[in-house]
Amino acid sequence: MAKSPAYAIVADIGGTNARFSRVSLASLALDEVAVFPCADFATLADALLHYQQQKNLQDIKHVAIAIACPVTGDNVSMTNFHWQFSIQSMQQQLALEALLVINDFTAVAMCLPALTCEQKVKFGQGEVQQGKPMAVLGAGTGLGVAHLLPVNDIYIPLPGEGGHADWAAQNEQEWFIQQTLAKEYGHVSPERLLSGPGLEAIYRALALYRKQQVEPISASQIATQALSGESELAKATIAQFFASLGSIAGDLALTLSTFGGVYIAGGIVPKLLPLLESSEFRTRFEAKGRFSAFNRQIATYVVTAEQPGLVGAAVYLKQFLASN
Repeated sequence: MAKSPAYAIVADIGGTNARFSRVSLASLALDEVAVFPCADFATLADALLHYQQQKNLQDIKHVAIAIACPVTGDNVSMTNFHWQFSIQSMQQQLALEALLVINDFTAVAMCLPALTCEQKVKFGQGEVQQGKPMAVLGAGTGLGVAHLLPVNDIYIPLPGEGGHADWAAQNEQEWFIQQTLAKEYGHVSPERLLSGPGLEAIYRALALYRKQQVEPISASQIATQALSGESELAKATIAQFFASLGSIAGDLALTLSTFGGVYIAGGIVPKLLPLLESSEFRTRFEAKGRFSAFNRQIATYVVTAEQPGLVGAAVYLKQFLASN
């Protein structure tokens, strides 16, 4: 078996920015982090070459890339940007010994075993049982969902599109939101509420429900006004967001009996931590009828790590190299 390299390059590619880092495969420590606008490069290969040249890392020949689109074969085409490529051709073009490309939320799932106590915040009761399935969901531009299965000494990520399942209303206010969004979108999925655009949609729907005349505002403005307490409507929007997040997180816990924990990632929730404790998140997580006691045993965390996608890509690559 070939000796594993000391360092690799990992990347987290979104629709707007491309993040790169060198990683120590022994400690999973990241350094030489750089962020570039995707629009500055014609191809992903160009962006990677630029990073290697800027940081003088041309000698590193093992790369793992997390990317914001489905990865189901050799040909990869980004959902929200024009980059598309063949993994095999790119590996040959750049003379890499290994090039792994995975979905961005697969990478977030893979980061879970590597999280330190300082990179996650626990909410509610429940304790992690080692060796049991885990679930992760993350609200940002959309709603990412994945599971992670520990099997012997490896981790098997199970990416999915759970953000596009059916959202279930549970009270009068939510029925109103569901009907309002159904008129606008037809199908109402969890992502229609649990995302940046979802916060804006909840805000508009709650204004109608309360018969308030308001101007539409951005998700960041809603968050700011809720945190400052200056807007009751913004506070109600975040409260509804957390209640629905708890329900969906609880559904994921039931689906695969995730006694390894349920983890909330993405860009939105870490910024709203001061409002999470007083929300219905954990109450709704546990409110599963005859299985409420079941979910009460399962721990829930918010992931506060700055670069979970980069760490997860590194964990994935390290596991791949150890098994080959």
